Amino acid sequence: MDSVSSLDSAIPRQSLTSAVADKLRDQIIRGVIPEGAQLRQDAIANQFKVSRIPVREALRQLDAEGLITILPNRGAIVPALSPEDIEELFSIRALLEPEVLKLSIPHLTEEDFSRADAVLRQYVKELRRDDHVSAWGRLNWEFHSILYSRADRPHFMSIIRKVNNNGEQEHHAILKLCRERNSRAACQLLAEHIRHAGQSLKEALQERRGQDGQSAAKWGH
Repeated sequence: MDSVSSLDSAIPRQSLTSAVADKLRDQIIRGVIPEGAQLRQDAIANQFKVSRIPVREALRQLDAEGLITILPNRGAIVPALSPEDIEELFSIRALLEPEVLKLSIPHLTEEDFSRADAVLRQYVKELRRDDHVSAWGRLNWEFHSILYSRADRPHFMSIIRKVNNNGEQEHHAILKLCRERNSRAACQLLAEHIRHAGQSLKEALQERRGQDGQSAAKWGH
C-alpha cells in the first residue's frame, strides 16, 4: 500500500508526498475541488492508494502555499478567496518581494542563474501542456525562490511562499536584469509582474464563478 507500485496509474512515479500534492494542487487550481470543500485524509489516501502519511505531508505543503487552510478539529479546507482578497495578497507580494530581491541580487552566483535558467526551460515546456497545470505553480515558485535565496531572510521567504501563487517573457527579463546586477530595474519589473499575475488571477476567478455558480460540498465523502 505504501509502495509506489501500488499506485498504478493514479499518481506518477515520484515521491509520494510531491505526487499527492501535485494532484491535489491541480484539482484545486482547475476547480475540480471547489472552494469551501473539506479535504479528508482517509478519502484522499483511498483515492490515490497511499497511506495517510504522504497525504498529511502533502496537505501541510499546500497549506504552506496558501492553497488550503488547516483548521483545528476541522481538518483541511479550500478557502474561498474573493477577488478583493486576491488583490490584497498580490499587493502585499508587490511590496515585499522586490525588497527581498534587492537584498539577494548582489549575492547571486552563476550557479543560481544556471538553476533559474533550467527551471525556466522546464516551465516553458509545462506551459505547452494543458495536463500539467499543477507544475506551473510549483515551477513558478521555484524560479522566484532561487532569485530570492541569497537574501538570507527566512521569515520573509515564509510569508512570500504563503502569499505566492505567470508571465513567461517577464520571467526571462527579470533573470536577465538580475544577471546584469540591475537591481532597480529588476525590482521594478518584478513588482509589475506580480501585479499582472494578481489581475489575471482575479479575472480568472470572476470568470469561473460566473460560469459555475458556487457548488461546494464535502469533497471526498
